[in-house]
Amino acid sequence: MSRNRNVLLVCVGLLLGLMVCEIGLRVADISYPIFSRIDGDLGASLRPQAEGWWKTEGENYVRINTAGLRDREHVLLKPSNVLRVAVLGDSFAEAVQVPIEDTFWAVMEREIRGCPAVMGRDPEVVNFGVSGYGTAQELIMLRSRVWAYSPDVVLLTITPTNDIRNNSRVLEKDERRPYFVWESGQLVEDTSFRNLMGFRLRYSTVGQFVARIRDSSRMFQLLNEAIRRVRQPSRQSPSDPSRSDDAERADQHEEPAWLQGEVGLDMATYMEPQDSAWKAAWKVTEELIKQIHAEVESRGKVFMVATVSSGPQVGPDQAARRALERRLGVTDLFYSESRIRTLGENRFEVLALGPLFQAHA
Repeated sequence: MSRNRNVLLVCVGLLLGLMVCEIGLRVADISYPIFSRIDGDLGASLRPQAEGWWKTEGENYVRINTAGLRDREHVLLKPSNVLRVAVLGDSFAEAVQVPIEDTFWAVMEREIRGCPAVMGRDPEVVNFGVSGYGTAQELIMLRSRVWAYSPDVVLLTITPTNDIRNNSRVLEKDERRPYFVWESGQLVEDTSFRNLMGFRLRYSTVGQFVARIRDSSRMFQLLNEAIRRVRQPSRQSPSDPSRSDDAERADQHEEPAWLQGEVGLDMATYMEPQDSAWKAAWKVTEELIKQIHAEVESRGKVFMVATVSSGPQVGPDQAARRALERRLGVTDLFYSESRIRTLGENRFEVLALGPLFQAHA
């Protein structure tokens, strides 16, 4: 009897301790909101109506709308006088680091208002971007979520420095997402992530109940953030020559920080693929882009691509860029942009932002 009482006292003590910690975290306004949820189609997607302060890069209050988009609310039925643009992309499009009115798609919506090409219609941009997505998930997003909004234009934003890797199971090393593979002359979807025990447990009724507790508890959020930081991988491509021990200086000068790479950046995308894994990743990426274009065109809609830039491409120190180009054995840092523009020739518009930003810098 006394043993049971002791166990009960320990449990009550732990519960009270957790409650005190939870209250303390809320009073101190310490939170690490979890904006994502498990998703049977996409591996992960944004959690509807999640909100909180994003402090990892910059500081911004983020709200996810009721449809699970980092955007304001939109009605599904498109009014007849509206030109609706759907944006597919990754963290550049989700853009949790900046206020919603400063995101590129919000600025775009304001700036094209009154443009003659809009032909008097009211532009409306709907953002489907999710951090970490590659082109494979963006194709699935198009099929599963985008068409319900009846867009007139689909704008695919491509981040060359990580999207190509994201589309390869070998390079990405993430079993928790869907992929496509090129087999027998066609794209074949690989949804094996659904068979993982971890996914099945998290996707179960019990798992999703636990997730709801986690999402609302500051203690769970703090623990999740600690685990994330411990597990956060160092994103360095095995074929990245810029990471060698004897390449820490350019022209005998210390490289500026913006030239040393960014989180999630693969220097390998600045040059022609050197091994079979990168060649296969590029093949799948190109086929995914062509598939998205084909599905948009089959509905009589307009498809466009924009490639976003990276620090090493657009930093203002021209001498440092030239040193990096020599180290990589390339004449410029726009291999990916050139390849995607070639893919779009006589098919669809491609706006490569990197060269424009470099010229401006």
